[in-house]
Amino acid sequence: MQQEQKREIITTGDGSKTIHLPGWNEQYHSKHGAINEAQHVFIKQGFHHILQLHAFEELHILEIGFGTGLNAFITFLESLKNKQKVNYVGVEAYPVTIEEANVMNYVEALQVTDQKATFDELHTSPWETETEISNDFKCTKRKQFFSEIKDENCFDLIYFDAFGARVQPELWTVSIFTKMFRALKDNGVLVTYAAKGSVRRAMQEVGFTVERLPGPPGKREMLRASKL
Repeated sequence: MQQEQKREIITTGDGSKTIHLPGWNEQYHSKHGAINEAQHVFIKQGFHHILQLHAFEELHILEIGFGTGLNAFITFLESLKNKQKVNYVGVEAYPVTIEEANVMNYVEALQVTDQKATFDELHTSPWETETEISNDFKCTKRKQFFSEIKDENCFDLIYFDAFGARVQPELWTVSIFTKMFRALKDNGVLVTYAAKGSVRRAMQEVGFTVERLPGPPGKREMLRASKL
């Protein structure tokens, strides 16, 4: 199991901030650009991709690693633009504090200062409870280890944003991806920044159809897995 790590705030390549874990030399988001990574991996190759494939009355998303709330916040903004109802579930074993969240400059960097209250609510809303962030965006934060996930046939899209296999190889295994496969509905999609061959093979072993795609700035490739 992951141990609680010392956390520091750093500025990434696109000017947006993230959390750095000096003990692991690992970041919550890419040091080349937290916002750029989120928009490319999870929004472009995940959110927009699946909306191009299917129409959803309500899109159900699971995020593996709620972290700073960046992926959830950008997804909320995109749901407004696309007039798409979203039910968002974020899993996190070690929640970011509201003090740490307040140091993140995502609202300013994304030029949506009118949505500061929404970003705050993503962090201050109670855990284990569905919160209506807006009429079209519901969010549930669950404090649990990824190995404890038992959802079956619940989600259309998974953002797999766990810490990298270098520091947490146990999160990138057949066992974990079996849980992800079961959690997805048929024709569901999982996207991740990772591109290691061992990760791709683990996904394929549990039944995913896996694509290599161009990665975000600073990374050559990423993976998208489909439950066909």
